[in-house]
Amino acid sequence: MKTLVTGGSGFIGSTIARKLLEKGIDVRVTIREGSDTKNIDTLDVEKVYGDIRDTNSIRRALKGCDTLYHVAAYFAHWSPNKKLFYDINVNGTKNILGEALSQGLEKVVYTSTSNTIGSHGAGNFVTEDARFNGWKTGDHYAISKYLAEIEAKKICDRGLPLVIVNPTLVIGVRDIKPTPSGAMIVDIVNKNMPGYIDGAINVIDVEDVAQGHLLAAQKGRIGERYLLGNENISVRHFFNLVGEISGVKSPRLRLPYRVALTLGYLFELGARITKKPPVVSVSQVIIGNMGEHFNTSKAVNELGVQLTPIKKTIENTVRWFRENGYINKL
Repeated sequence: MKTLVTGGSGFIGSTIARKLLEKGIDVRVTIREGSDTKNIDTLDVEKVYGDIRDTNSIRRALKGCDTLYHVAAYFAHWSPNKKLFYDINVNGTKNILGEALSQGLEKVVYTSTSNTIGSHGAGNFVTEDARFNGWKTGDHYAISKYLAEIEAKKICDRGLPLVIVNPTLVIGVRDIKPTPSGAMIVDIVNKNMPGYIDGAINVIDVEDVAQGHLLAAQKGRIGERYLLGNENISVRHFFNLVGEISGVKSPRLRLPYRVALTLGYLFELGARITKKPPVVSVSQVIIGNMGEHFNTSKAVNELGVQLTPIKKTIENTVRWFRENGYINKL
């Protein structure tokens, strides 16, 4: 039997595929037409073309599998087409989890996000039980993933052996896109980040996130969700660490919330013209101002997740971006 990883060419998905191969597991990954497959070109995985919005392609991809890691998602905090968030993250998730139930898979791990737990402020180390409060952020990624979790739990209640994992801010090597998290590091080092606002974040290494997925499949309790996170720090501290490790001056200008919000609107306006993601979106400013600190002990205690020191993670991330031409060499 095979294990299917959706979004297998992506940042988290390809790292999960590597971890599975290290365990001697037969891996199949879904990719879409035109996907950048650089992260899996050297891996001994079966590649199948599929789109979670297309039930027929998902049915074929799942055939002969006993385990599913559903990682594929539309991950962005801004898009000119907001409908994509709901078509992919909500309806696509309903499609593949419903098909996994029909085919009788033995275990399913669904990759959600800490955004579905909400932003409850610095020093409020909330757990998986915290109530979602992201409606007012207008962040379609967070809202769509929250709605997707609701649908996932409905299918779980119908008998799907499902475990949900909720990664926090994920950084690490092989972030080829890069994701919004990686793009933030690139912008800091390339001095394209105008300043910072007071905020709180939780950061984790992609390698630890991938290992957390495998542990969730082995040890996770059906119907439960597990926050995959590591260090709770301030935005300023994180920026300073990136600057210190990369050898550049991190942004020193502390932007008042209203100023940062205005910049977010201006960046989004520019993004509509350039068709490139904004340096920071309005919703990112709002979420950053609200702050996200978490208690991630459930994953550590129940699953046995082990965590990489965050400075080591930043060092590895900056080195990879530098070696691969994303940021300026010293």
